[in-house]
Amino acid sequence: MQYTIKLFAGLAERIGQPEVTLSITAATDGDDGQCTVADLKATLAAQYPDAAQAIAQSFAAVNQQYASVDININPEDEIALIPPVSGGSGADETGTQTEDGLFVITTSPLSAEEVIAKVSDNNHGATIAFIGTTREMTGDMQTTYLEYEAYVPMALSELQKIGQRIAEQWPGSRCAISHRIGAVGIAETSVIIAVSSAHRNDAYEASRFAIERLKETVPIWKKEMWADGSEWKGVQTGPWNPVAPKS
Repeated sequence: MQYTIKLFAGLAERIGQPEVTLSITAATDGDDGQCTVADLKATLAAQYPDAAQAIAQSFAAVNQQYASVDININPEDEIALIPPVSGGSGADETGTQTEDGLFVITTSPLSAEEVIAKVSDNNHGATIAFIGTTREMTGDMQTTYLEYEAYVPMALSELQKIGQRIAEQWPGSRCAISHRIGAVGIAETSVIIAVSSAHRNDAYEASRFAIERLKETVPIWKKEMWADGSEWKGVQTGPWNPVAPKS
């Protein structure tokens, strides 16, 4: 059977292409004739040994949902390997959003006023906007710009989940998130998170939850571009588990 896998960020760079098609023989398939995520990762690592560590650290997404290694997959499934996120080249969408317009991924510059307006409510006494920008210096390294890449449809779905979680945990609160992809220059805005609620404590807590969860689960990656090189950024320490339950 043949399985097509989408690749992103540093993993795509290591393998040398954004998508690969694997032929997995019946001997590798499970007893029921289907392939598991573990089978797929093992086959890919054997075919691209120089990328084996990156493959091992990546999580699979099946039909735009994070999947455990023992789940069965079918050739017709949309399969992607998600390296640790940091939330690019290869992004051809000029902009896309969820149906309610609250969650946006775009190559266009972001406006804090526009994002804040989406959560405005006459009964809310607090509105907080988190604005993430490109900084020039990280230690001794001078960044010239950042390059963002996203698995756009899944990223939108994960952003929407963050909004739903905020509405459940802080009842009545509203959240809107916009994120840039492509090149983002020094001091330019890469992400805006707006949260409104009846009381300021809920707004502060929900805003912090949103940015932390975005960095854990949303398939958006950034590449730091320097005058003499570049590096993909992601989870740098400890195991990465985007499906782990969060309090």
